[in-house]
Amino acid sequence: MEIFWYSAISVVLAMFFILDGYDFGAGIIHLFFAKSEEDKVVIAKSAGLFWDSNEVWLVAGGGLLFMAFPTFYASVFSGFYLPLILVLWLIIFRAIGLEFRGHFNYQMWKDIWDTAFGVSSLLLALFFGMALGNVIRGVNLGGVKDGVSLYEGHYFFLPLWDSSFSPLSDTPGIIDWFTLIIGVIAVIVLAIHGANWVILKTNSSINHRLKSIIFNLNIALSVLTIFSLAVWQYINPAALDNFKDLPYLAIFPLLYFGGIIGLFFIKKIKKDIHAFYLSTLLILGGITSSLASLFPVILPSTNSVNESLTIYNTAASEYGLSVAFNWGIVGLILLVIYFIVQKRLMAGKIDDMDYGH
Repeated sequence: MEIFWYSAISVVLAMFFILDGYDFGAGIIHLFFAKSEEDKVVIAKSAGLFWDSNEVWLVAGGGLLFMAFPTFYASVFSGFYLPLILVLWLIIFRAIGLEFRGHFNYQMWKDIWDTAFGVSSLLLALFFGMALGNVIRGVNLGGVKDGVSLYEGHYFFLPLWDSSFSPLSDTPGIIDWFTLIIGVIAVIVLAIHGANWVILKTNSSINHRLKSIIFNLNIALSVLTIFSLAVWQYINPAALDNFKDLPYLAIFPLLYFGGIIGLFFIKKIKKDIHAFYLSTLLILGGITSSLASLFPVILPSTNSVNESLTIYNTAASEYGLSVAFNWGIVGLILLVIYFIVQKRLMAGKIDDMDYGH
């Protein structure tokens, strides 16, 4: 039952990053490349028509996590308290940036909320990437200092950074040079995904230029990916052991590298949906590869005093998981129906659709 819920939550969170990820990416494209008012309006609309429905997947993921792995839920929500508050504010500013932009026809007003939408999208991509970096790096569970736990073994609290700025520190912070690398990779991946979404859903005047931008970003992504793998091996020499012991897990990194290879042919791809599928593979492959490398661990401990959190030592009771199964399936079915209906209603180009504001 633990494996089922682990898989279900992984799928839900992957769906969030695939769907809301193109909203983040559209915001990044909007910030750096949209110059004309027509492009700004239509790119903002490509995110604005979808962001609220896409964030349902994040709410569902959080609910399922609380239901199936309450100890892990309690641990990460207390340990990552500072960045979660920042993420909350960024989500708020992204939303009001989209919703307030069209309230008044003054250029300064529009510029303020365009900046709020773009900067918050960029920082959300960065923070979610660094969150993944923290998970694969590990945290100081129990707050061990001088070999003694300061609190219970499944709790921790991280500052935004420590003075060493190193992932090898005994008391690492949320931001260090390794998590920052993963954060930058996340920004590039979501910028590529957002650019593909803008091309797919709009007739923006910069669509042709975006293909060249995707190609260049893909080069940077390839270099950073190889570099991050080498650094990850340096930080944790056992990082790839799961792939050696269970060769079938190689399917997940193959998805990621398949997306990278495919996007090098972005200028030759005729159907826009195919390019969007390739950037979807980047997100799906990156998340699943990270999770597969850790399984069954879901939050490594950087000290030898307290054991890592796994799907087994953080799960609810067997009875709780069985009850959760019945209600969770109902919720997932409703979520899928909602997703299908919303996507059918918003099919095709959205240039002439009314955002409503």
